[in-house]
Amino acid sequence: MKTLMIGDIVGKGGRKTLKIVLPEIIKNENIDFVIAQGENSAGGFGLTQKTSKEFFDSGVDVITSGNHIWDKPDIFDELDKINSKILRPNNYPTNKPGTGIYFNNNLAVINLLGSVWMGKIDSPFDSINSVLDELTNVPIFIDFHAEATSEKAAMAWYLDGKISALVGTHTHVATSDNKILPSGTAFVSDLGMVGAKNSILGMDKDASISRFFNGKRNRMTPVEKGEMIFNSVLIETDTITKKAVSIIRIDKEIII
Repeated sequence: MKTLMIGDIVGKGGRKTLKIVLPEIIKNENIDFVIAQGENSAGGFGLTQKTSKEFFDSGVDVITSGNHIWDKPDIFDELDKINSKILRPNNYPTNKPGTGIYFNNNLAVINLLGSVWMGKIDSPFDSINSVLDELTNVPIFIDFHAEATSEKAAMAWYLDGKISALVGTHTHVATSDNKILPSGTAFVSDLGMVGAKNSILGMDKDASISRFFNGKRNRMTPVEKGEMIFNSVLIETDTITKKAVSIIRIDKEIII
């Protein structure tokens, strides 16, 4: 089985890039399932019903998120649907809308949020321990939306052999440490992003730079035109053992 996992999609520029690049990858690589990180897709902060539809129309099967999932209340009803294909981190309190788990007969997708520099949140390690036993005999893919690479690596090594893959998101910077751990779990510290190449994390660079001079939180806006990057990894899993066979980066650049 071939699963494509796509980094944080930033604003309209990221969504346009997804629409152009993803169908071609699905066709050329014979992709079976697509998971995309969507929490920055609506103006750079949050996710809406409209932007999520653009994801699904482009070929995405499940959308994961992170700390910005609560920025646009428009999406809350979608989160609460039975077996929703839009996830929020599973280690948010249960009184929050939605769930962090998607499951069908072929695979499971779990969304977790890191505990280092990410605000007050339930332990992602306790959260994963509470659900793994319920997800048996299917490949399991985790999007761990976290700041610290050490926390992402610790989670991957802790779960080695128990899941098919763990990928990190959130930093918007693609890492080159993709590998298969000894017991068969695929890992990469960060997928990267889908957004403007000449930017800071997909956002207008001038507004970001000024923060470091005056400390003011200037309005951050995604860059919508110009050179765009598309960061992802392709993970192949054995349908019998549910272990990862390979994990390779698929990174593209286009101009819009």
